[in-house]
Amino acid sequence: MCGLVGIVTSRAHSLALEPGVLEVMRDRLSHRGPDGAGAWTDDHAALGHRRLAILDPSPAGHQPYMARQDGSVLVYNGELYNDRELRTKLGPAARFRSSCDTETLWHALDRWGTEAPCKLRGMYALAWYDAAKHRLVLARDPLGIKPLYVWEGTLDGVPVIAFASELPALFECPGIEPSPDMLGVSAYLSTIRTVNGSRTMFAGVRSLLPGEVVEFDLSGERPRLIQSDRVRVGQLANDAAFESAFEDSVHRHLRSDVPLCALLSGGLDSSAICASARPHLDSLHTYCAGAQPKDAGDDLASAALVAGHLGTAHTSLELDEQMFVATWETMTNALGVPLSTPNETAIHLLCRAMRRDGKRVTLSGEGADELLGGYEAPMSAAAAHIASGNADPGLFQLTSNSWCPLDLKASVLTPDAFALAEADQWLTDYYRTTFAECAQDATSPLAAHLRFHRTVNLTGLLGRLDSASMLASIEGRTPFADIALAGCAEALPMADRYAREHPLRTKIALRRAFQQRLPASIVDRPKASFPLPFERWMSGPARNAIASDWIRSVISPEALALTTSAPHTHWRLAWPIINLALWGERWWGDGAARSSETVEATV
Repeated sequence: MCGLVGIVTSRAHSLALEPGVLEVMRDRLSHRGPDGAGAWTDDHAALGHRRLAILDPSPAGHQPYMARQDGSVLVYNGELYNDRELRTKLGPAARFRSSCDTETLWHALDRWGTEAPCKLRGMYALAWYDAAKHRLVLARDPLGIKPLYVWEGTLDGVPVIAFASELPALFECPGIEPSPDMLGVSAYLSTIRTVNGSRTMFAGVRSLLPGEVVEFDLSGERPRLIQSDRVRVGQLANDAAFESAFEDSVHRHLRSDVPLCALLSGGLDSSAICASARPHLDSLHTYCAGAQPKDAGDDLASAALVAGHLGTAHTSLELDEQMFVATWETMTNALGVPLSTPNETAIHLLCRAMRRDGKRVTLSGEGADELLGGYEAPMSAAAAHIASGNADPGLFQLTSNSWCPLDLKASVLTPDAFALAEADQWLTDYYRTTFAECAQDATSPLAAHLRFHRTVNLTGLLGRLDSASMLASIEGRTPFADIALAGCAEALPMADRYAREHPLRTKIALRRAFQQRLPASIVDRPKASFPLPFERWMSGPARNAIASDWIRSVISPEALALTTSAPHTHWRLAWPIINLALWGERWWGDGAARSSETVEATV
């Protein structure tokens, strides 16, 4: 697990970076890779890499990676869970020198080119530069577990493609300046997602889509896109029954040459992962976070129950308001984007505790709800919408889940900001188009709504885990968010996933599989994931929100007054507004001068 950066131009130009620029960009990602740093350059490309060594920690896994001096160069962030199968397919001609999956991936790309991602089972973001053939390939895993941001523009008159695992690394390059994209800012107010589709909150910077594979021709005057494709769930065949497919996924996610642990909220998803992992391990350390006061039904108590049942070493972390606020502000400064959900702070603090305990990898339960219909209220609302005629289902998904409703935007945004946001037409079109894609070949209208949850909601949650864990130099692994298991789950009848009339109601196949393996109170427990009383903890940050010149240029005085006077009452409005204030201060206020020191203080 690592961090990558790169700047590439075409054959017609030479890349003339100031000395040290690549290293500054690369080392802005030091928290993603504290175990090593590498750089590679030629006249047309500069590639940088920070390494968190998980498989084969020896120098054989060093990146940027080349198997031959005259060959292509790879920088890669991720893990392959079908590494052994790929090595078998590649055969003896590959001449492997290590057990590191980076080497496997390089040979797969060398052999199969842009068809290689279709054969991968894992999480990844990669850049593959082939100087001999004058091409660049960028790719991201199909569920969007690992991020990759791309900027195309001109530096000192030279057309370039620049990319990085995190946004602050891009902006360390002179000539790439952060500027807000009001379409993305307004989308965040409604969705609390910093990325919607390929749109980020920064003008000119896009996110590679989940499963996207793009190839650029570098032989001409400027880089030219010659191919753009998507690897989708279902392309990697899996005919196994759900329970055996889940056990297989968990087992594959345990491969590690460094200490591994697990996040355990005491809910069904994380408990099922721990129950499946425990027999394969000599020991397992689990971690849970929660807020005081404790009671018998909260995460801390439920996680302790599961830990005792499974025989894991267990750490509980109790958060208070001071910890929450400090971590919230620190994460925003370090990552350069607002938080999405409040419990990102809890995940990050747990990962910091893991790192102090010598761990390097953690298992986490993201994905079960989106694959198996785990969100009872949204699924019930979707079923009711279908019963009423299922009119404009994409718009229904947007309006029924918005934090700041679209019809309030004219009063929440300033007139200038509202004009720049174009009345959220882009966001509405994105939801409609995405739902139409999800409805293609769906087995039922409800299956289309559930696929939408996986396509949109899950990508955001996986981004949350990546940011919160990698900021603490911990690799987060998600056995549910596995392309083979996702294909298996999608093939299940809806009656095995969600059914209002079924006694188990949600995640039926998963609850059925663990009825005899976990306590009944856990199998039947409603959805929970490190919930925090953040509504009560926003008063201090809310008071500071109106001090920002930038936020006053974006948010109306009336909305700021509601945010500062009663954030606990208007929390669905206050949470994204305060986050935007912190974000704006980080980039365009006094906080910008302090941001470069934040990562070192965080890890």
